Amino acid sequence: MTVFENFSAADVRDLIADYPLAWVAAAGYGVEQASLLPLLGDYGAGGRLVRLIGHMSRRNALVDALHPRGKALVLFTGPQAYISPDHARDRSWAPTWNYAQVRVEVELEFTPGDTPAAVERLVEAMEHGRADPWTVAHIRDRYEAMLKAIIAFRADVIDIAARFKLGQDEPDPVLASVLEELGDPAMCNWMRRFNRDRTGE
Repeated sequence: MTVFENFSAADVRDLIADYPLAWVAAAGYGVEQASLLPLLGDYGAGGRLVRLIGHMSRRNALVDALHPRGKALVLFTGPQAYISPDHARDRSWAPTWNYAQVRVEVELEFTPGDTPAAVERLVEAMEHGRADPWTVAHIRDRYEAMLKAIIAFRADVIDIAARFKLGQDEPDPVLASVLEELGDPAMCNWMRRFNRDRTGE
């Protein structure tokens, strides 16, 4: 295991919360059975991810590929940024790319009876913090018809792998320069998170 694979349950949780739109691909199928879907996590002992909750259009190719239950791979991509030698303030330093990703192997099961709850949970999570949060009540006249066109699912976690390549292997002066020069607040926050022992934050 490299330094980039050293992560916590909280790192996974926060990346999913910050970047909930993930690729979901049916195991053993072609690219047509892959789709971007917003997902929310359920967490168990120690804050470990145990399940993903979502919904999709009933016309999505994943429905036929996975119904009523099937294995899938879920890929969350977090912050990413090209790091130039200019960011490092060193033209003899080679450029690189910083990024964070979480790969989750799941057993996905469609749960049509949970569709209203899954939709409302996602809306609540996405609208959280807004001055006047939107709710499904705003489209009550159309909501029942919309629900018929979508289907909820739960995806129980089989395995998790992640890679957080965020400057942990860079010398202190390079890390400090990149944090000052990059101009990408989201990336810099995650870089600081994974280099707390060196940034003092």
